[in-house]
Amino acid sequence: MDLPRNAFKAALARGELQIGLWSSLCSPIVAEIIGHSGFDWILVDTEHSPNEPPAVLAQLQALQAGTATPIVRPAWNDPVLLKRLLDIGTQAVLVPFVQNAEEAAKAVAACRYPPAGIRGITVSGRGSRYGRVPDYLKRADAEICVLVQVETGEALAEIEAIASVDGVDGVFIGPADLSASLGHIGNPGHPEVQAAIKGAVEQLTAVGKPAGILTPSEADARRYIEWGYRFVAVGSDLGLLTRHADALAKTFR
Repeated sequence: MDLPRNAFKAALARGELQIGLWSSLCSPIVAEIIGHSGFDWILVDTEHSPNEPPAVLAQLQALQAGTATPIVRPAWNDPVLLKRLLDIGTQAVLVPFVQNAEEAAKAVAACRYPPAGIRGITVSGRGSRYGRVPDYLKRADAEICVLVQVETGEALAEIEAIASVDGVDGVFIGPADLSASLGHIGNPGHPEVQAAIKGAVEQLTAVGKPAGILTPSEADARRYIEWGYRFVAVGSDLGLLTRHADALAKTFR
């Protein structure tokens, strides 16, 4: 039995645009539905969703047959949280609130086996297909994708150093927290925030690292893609359910 290939990581390395969807509903049924919708990636969130490893595992299993590569966002840049997610088969992570190169290096180290990192070892986890993948401990690092999230003005000032850390595969700009950090909470469309978002992708492109972002607005998404963002989440399962449920109810009121 061979090591699963990370199609998302390979596509990013080739510079291909990857369109994704945020998933916050903590449901394997929802994951299975959206996994077959045609997205390139699905972000399974545990930072702002009540999602624990057993539920994440069920969602990873549900997504396995679909088109989308699962990316899991841990609750924090914590090697214990990352280790547990990797052991259940996560091959791509989005680490939140990375402020500098040191914190980016910490995230990478948590996802790499020694001597390249500090990931704890098990030989029987789902990540190794329960011990069936030959030389998993020597080969796993090649398929694990580490994305880090820049979401403050302080982190923006360090973005080139963060992106240049060996093992960082991409940098995701968090528009909501960034807008709050820049003094425009709840208003990512503010000109100052938009200028920061554009400047970030320009800097990342200059150092050769893919940039990612999330927006529920089609116009914003198309603009970000035009600016050079390479992995773009164009909505969320929670948003889709809320909007369409509200619209359906309104139709009959």
